[in-house]
Amino acid sequence: QVQLVESGGGLVQPGGSLGLSCAASGNIGRINAMGWYRQAPGKERELVAVAGESGRKNVADTAKGRFTVSRDTSKNTVSLQMAHLKPEDTAIYYCNAVVWATEASLKGYWGQGTQVTVSS
Repeated sequence: QVQLVESGGGLVQPGGSLGLSCAASGNIGRINAMGWYRQAPGKERELVAVAGESGRKNVADTAKGRFTVSRDTSKNTVSLQMAHLKPEDTAIYYCNAVVWATEASLKGYWGQGTQVTVSS
């Protein structure tokens, strides 16, 4: 029903920066929140940063001060600007969107993921 497509992943040196983008398409309806999660090998998928309603944001402690999440509600997009990247940031980054499926229920969707590798 809803498709999420990420872009912007790649290889970057420690201390560098990288920007990710995600666009939602399909039967979108009203999006409650959009954001980013990541999963490193052998690790659980974890929240990076999400943008909800009324400008509310939730950013992981490991990302605070380095990552910025920005949501454009009119374009159904969300971006993640990452700076001062560390090798520990290496992971597959997934776009997530929570949409109103009905008048009273929410449903989550995931993108296919984009690889971010921080290495010298």
